[in-house]
Amino acid sequence: MTDPDTPPDGTSPRRKSPRHARRDARGPRRPPPAGPAPDRAALRAAALAHVARFATTIAGMERMLGRVMQRWGRRVEAEGMEPSAVAAHIAAAAPDIAAVIADMRALGAVDDARFSESRARSLTRAGRSRRAVGAHLQARGVDGAVVAQVMEETLGARGEDAHETELAAALVFVRKRRAGPFARPDATAEEAATRDRRAMEAMARSGFSRDIAMRALEMDTQEAEERIWRMKSA
Repeated sequence: MTDPDTPPDGTSPRRKSPRHARRDARGPRRPPPAGPAPDRAALRAAALAHVARFATTIAGMERMLGRVMQRWGRRVEAEGMEPSAVAAHIAAAAPDIAAVIADMRALGAVDDARFSESRARSLTRAGRSRRAVGAHLQARGVDGAVVAQVMEETLGARGEDAHETELAAALVFVRKRRAGPFARPDATAEEAATRDRRAMEAMARSGFSRDIAMRALEMDTQEAEERIWRMKSA
């Protein structure tokens, strides 16, 4: 007669180890208590851990530390703390957050100008327009005056240098879409025209002017490659 505890394949049932049996008896593991609100030392440790992994702005650091407090608030509220008391603790952390950010700036770990310069170069080399780069930096909380200064220093003042940089970025954009000078060799005239039209529309949405877009689409392949190379090696 078959043992009802024996699996159909005839193997012996797997026995739980004593450790697993004790864990099952205790029930599901509960998270540790939230503890007191994060103090300045805890917030500083969180800030250092963040900048060790990510480049950020002053506004980005402020948001991250705010999230640290919000996570703590949700946990203690779930444990029974009154929402008004939670809100008071979070509000009381504002001076500590400001002090930690000032400390990170003094260390050079958070620098909006340096962040903006690096991001402006990388985005331009990836085919983003000047307008899109500026919008990205402002969305990250960088002050408008800092954005304007960095854009002028990094991408050129609004003149010939800026125009050449913008054209090179547009060429990168076009190359990604296999349009203009980068169309597939086996593409028919109709296919190439369709790709060019779609690329033109996409470039307009991405902040490139019509003049820049037309120049990029009509450029010779060799010249286009050379311009991209000069921009990326500068």
